[in-house]
Amino acid sequence: MHRVAVVGDRDSVLGFRALGVKVFTALEAMETRQIVDKLAKENYGIIFITEQLAKLIPETIERYNNEITPAVILIPSNQGSLNIGLDRINKNVEKAVGSNIL
Repeated sequence: MHRVAVVGDRDSVLGFRALGVKVFTALEAMETRQIVDKLAKENYGIIFITEQLAKLIPETIERYNNEITPAVILIPSNQGSLNIGLDRINKNVEKAVGSNIL
């Protein structure tokens, strides 16, 4: 059975703990990369990561985009959205459908 995790700054991800989601805090690129790679090896099926941290590790995010698991999903932090996650969704929909329907 796959597990779900959230990676981000403390203020952005603390609320997920109440939902039973495993929470990991990070502030720097190297720390974030290590956490995401560790979670992928530990059979996590979904990894939510704040857009601010994902922006620091684009090569790691791209590497997991080509894998079936884990699904790496970008979410806004408490500082707001950078629209990176929404842009990824739009690109995937356009690739699947042939045009942007969103």
